[in-house]
Amino acid sequence: MSAERAFSHGGAEHAKARAVFAGELTGAETAARGASVLQARFEERGGLTRLVSRYHTSPIKIAKAFPLGSGAGVLVMDVSPGMLSGDRYELDWSLGAGASVQISNQSFLKVHPCEEEGGASLRQRFALENGAVCEHLPEPVMLYEDASLLADTEVRLAPGAVWMQTEVLCPGRTLRGEVFRYRRLDNRLTVYADGELIFRQLQRVEPRAQQLAAPGSWHRFTHWGTFCLFGRGADAELEQRLRQLLDRLPQLPGREVRTGVSRTWRSGIVVQAAGHAAWTVQRVLEEVRLESRKALWSEPPPPFVKSV
Repeated sequence: MSAERAFSHGGAEHAKARAVFAGELTGAETAARGASVLQARFEERGGLTRLVSRYHTSPIKIAKAFPLGSGAGVLVMDVSPGMLSGDRYELDWSLGAGASVQISNQSFLKVHPCEEEGGASLRQRFALENGAVCEHLPEPVMLYEDASLLADTEVRLAPGAVWMQTEVLCPGRTLRGEVFRYRRLDNRLTVYADGELIFRQLQRVEPRAQQLAAPGSWHRFTHWGTFCLFGRGADAELEQRLRQLLDRLPQLPGREVRTGVSRTWRSGIVVQAAGHAAWTVQRVLEEVRLESRKALWSEPPPPFVKSV
């Protein structure tokens, strides 16, 4: 496997970034056992968030890192056609106290047909120190016919930290008639606040074994989206504010999006949206994210420019 290494600073900074992932394999050790790796460390310095250390192995890399106001934006690139059977991606994001980062990727995460007993796996870890803010805004996930994906995300929050994510799931290449022809999606999210488990989601979709069109399931919808906010500000006031926002959002004829808002057991809000196209679900979740940002911070977010 070819490897790329790029460190903004050496020596002590590199050691500090590695220390965040104590108890886990280093990037080189993980790559040696067959996984594609990306590790990045951000710190707030002089009122600005800076990327102080990074490590990545092909085919994933940080294509672009740039300032977003006082925070930072990061664009992840996958130089392969997508995830194939047996592919394993492992991404670790570490934010120091007060750092603020928006993370996205260039295009849909495409998962190609997988062997009957195999599959692709995507593991992501987010570690946020005191007062850090991370917005994870990936493009939609698209599973091709016979695809199988394990997606496992773990978030660890220190006091005052905020983690947001928008996620959109597509049923396949709908223009080719691929609607729920993938084999399996095993989607997991675990969140810890100050070391305590506060949220766990286990979503397993097996279209050939489940009645997805049944009432109470996906019903007539084909695309599913989720917005999560955990940490500071996830309270009843924000829940009510998001409900009011969704009530007044206009619906497009033939492109309606059904939504729901829930507060979790502790320090979390989850908004779910079901629709008929990825872009309509994305549009609703982006409005939810912007409204959440307004509730937490008065200034509007700077635009995220994806051109490289």
